[in-house]
Amino acid sequence: MTEFFTQLSQNQVFITVLVAWFIAQSAKVFLGVISEKRFNFKWFVNTGGMPSTHAATVSALATAIGVQYGVKSAIFAITLVFAWIIVMDAQGFRRSTGKQAEILNVILDDIYWKKKVKEEKLKELLGHTPVEVLVGATIGILVGIIFYR
Repeated sequence: MTEFFTQLSQNQVFITVLVAWFIAQSAKVFLGVISEKRFNFKWFVNTGGMPSTHAATVSALATAIGVQYGVKSAIFAITLVFAWIIVMDAQGFRRSTGKQAEILNVILDDIYWKKKVKEEKLKELLGHTPVEVLVGATIGILVGIIFYR
């Protein structure tokens, strides 16, 4: 087991992705502290928000694979398609689900105030706006390029 973690810690692609994730997730915390003037640990582990950690990690992965193995390689093509699917999901399906949760929460508020149903809010911030995805992808690509310079 120790050998596994030793090898993983020496895997430059994995470290690149981990750094991109950490930078993007830390940016969410930083922006949250600035906007709300308080710290909330949930910002470090929750999904959604600016920037997209999904986009940052898969962009860093695709960039690292592309630099290390070449953009002509099959592994790069696989990684690029994987990244594209994740990014589209982050801003498409997951964003729509978040909007539905927002609407359902309004309905629950209405029902709750009329005292007919116990209130249990749904998580609304599930997906990302195109700008959040673009910023996340930019972070990932830059981290991938910097780690392979």
